Amino acid sequence: MSERQKERTCMTIDYPVRKRTPSRPSAAARSAAPQAGVASGEPVLDVRGLKKKIRRKWIIHEVGFQVYPGEIFGFLGPNGSGKTTTIRMLVDLIKPTEGEIRIGGHDLGRDPEKALAEVGCIVENPEMYPYLTGWENLEQFARMQPGIGEDRIREVVAIVRLEDRIHDKVRTYSLGMRQRLGIAQALLGSPKLLILDEPTNGLDPKGIKELREFIRMLSETGLSLFISSHLLSEIQLMCDRVAIISEGRVLSVGRVDELVGQAASYVMWQTDRQEEARALLAEQPSVRLYGEDEHRVDESALAHLPGAIVTTVDDEALPDVVELLVRRGIGIEAVQRVAPTLEELFLRLTEVEAR
Repeated sequence: MSERQKERTCMTIDYPVRKRTPSRPSAAARSAAPQAGVASGEPVLDVRGLKKKIRRKWIIHEVGFQVYPGEIFGFLGPNGSGKTTTIRMLVDLIKPTEGEIRIGGHDLGRDPEKALAEVGCIVENPEMYPYLTGWENLEQFARMQPGIGEDRIREVVAIVRLEDRIHDKVRTYSLGMRQRLGIAQALLGSPKLLILDEPTNGLDPKGIKELREFIRMLSETGLSLFISSHLLSEIQLMCDRVAIISEGRVLSVGRVDELVGQAASYVMWQTDRQEEARALLAEQPSVRLYGEDEHRVDESALAHLPGAIVTTVDDEALPDVVELLVRRGIGIEAVQRVAPTLEELFLRLTEVEAR
């Protein structure tokens, strides 16, 4: 490479790395377990070796993970992955064939009453009595649990911020308000763990944003949250750690930023001769080209570099690829790394598992 080419390369190439901004400042400190901030180091939910056989067919294989105090834990899986079956075992609706579930230190199989006393659960849209007020609904549920009086009802109403509407009929509530009333009901017994199955179903973008903020607020009180969702972008914004399940097996468990970092980042190229650059990149064994419908680059990154060539490139090979393009007389206007999303990691893992 001539000195003039080197100078041109240094002037025209930019390597901005697009990093995901943490949705919560304390996530990195709180999400990997055990961590500082977890007083006892003991998980609120401890699942080990969980298996389920139905009609001689194993549908859950060796599922295991832990959820710690104050943690927001995401549980991701495509339809038929075993996600719903696992959740049903966590709340004792069905029994595991093998394995152990401990909630708040209590073995669910041996002492279900104590274990379940530590859990509140909302499965999709909570069922409420529409012609009763929010307060009357909570009174009905409070009667099913000993020791819950009006003071506790007032506390959970304040937690979910429904004071202004709690004496209105539930049929007048928006879906987001019904979700919050359902969460209030689940909190009546002062659980250590709240399980939310597809909590964003049916909510509009404003309702989803409000629910996300509300869930963060709950975790700051020390409550642990286990959230199942198909909205991967929301899980990435909301959760500290995630487990990805496919075909009854947990493929990966970890902090969101760490898991996303395991997936290769995209490299976007913009040059003064895109077709020649594309053809040359396609010849390199260390480079993989992506068509418009193949990659999952964030739209904001695409808008920043319209018409960019999208690739993945081995880290150690990138300088050599840049040098090759410059030697061929192709002017490089920008080279930008784009971090993968949780959706990208999820699809890569589940696609590999399905093969």
